[in-house]
Amino acid sequence: MTDSPRWLDEHEQAVWQDLLTVVIALPTLLDRQLERDAETTNYEYSVLARLSMAPDLTLRLSDLAAQCDSSQPRLSKVMVRFEQRGWVTRSPDPDNGRYTLATLTETGVQKVVASAPDHVNRVRELVFDPLSITQQRNLGIALSRIAGTVREQLDNRK
Repeated sequence: MTDSPRWLDEHEQAVWQDLLTVVIALPTLLDRQLERDAETTNYEYSVLARLSMAPDLTLRLSDLAAQCDSSQPRLSKVMVRFEQRGWVTRSPDPDNGRYTLATLTETGVQKVVASAPDHVNRVRELVFDPLSITQQRNLGIALSRIAGTVREQLDNRK
């Protein structure tokens, strides 16, 4: 005998629907802004931004994929485009040749610097401006817990 599902109550259903809207529509809106203003996608910008914040502008591709919640094949395709645009270089990791390093070039840094202001403004407009400081803190706490559970499940799948 299987247990019956714990159906969502009315409040939970409303929260779930709002979360789906955010999860599905927010990336679309961010993509539109970045494609219009920076000729890149939200995912691509995320990759560039993470590299720009890394020590020496360099990360192992496996670490970068994990930070971007991405598969390595998806990231590899982006790296090919980035190399063609002169935004990154790839090289073997001198500490362990089984790994590949991605390094943001000066052109890549310029791309991030040029793209960041409009992107940050759009993020503020869509995510932070509608919320009070207390709501922002509570959202951060809630999302951190949800993200932790999701990451744990992803890690268990490996």
